[in-house]
Amino acid sequence: MQRYSAPILDRESLTAMVSDLREHGAKIALANGCFDLFHAGHLRYLLGAAELADVLIVGINSDDEARKLKGEGRPHTPQNERAEIVASIRCVDIVTIFDEPTVEELLLALKPDFHAKGTDYTTETVPERDTVRSYGGTVAIVGDPKDHSSTEIIERLAK
Repeated sequence: MQRYSAPILDRESLTAMVSDLREHGAKIALANGCFDLFHAGHLRYLLGAAELADVLIVGINSDDEARKLKGEGRPHTPQNERAEIVASIRCVDIVTIFDEPTVEELLLALKPDFHAKGTDYTTETVPERDTVRSYGGTVAIVGDPKDHSSTEIIERLAK
């Protein structure tokens, strides 16, 4: 059986690779999230994002930033393991870990054609929408209804 794993790149290597991909005409999509306890909603989000472009890059919040977003005790899975899990999904082409409070710096560094967000947003409520529009990108809402949540899984397990 053939194994699949996307590369996990730092910002500098990723930026160089995206530049090369663009020179060859590739359309780029960026999805992002914590992906703490990976579930079906995460998978459906990534599958939807992958349909937008030739290359899907997934930005994963660092442990420090995930903790700030989700609270003490989170993430349950360390950033390198979360990156490894996401990189093993066939529709994912490249993974990176970002250590900023929002994905805006990564968006400005890569300027993806599409910024994919989940269905808990609309194109008008995506916090980075103005950043994406500033360089001519498109915000896209993908995935299934927000019926899955790592936080809810954790709360159920705690009962």
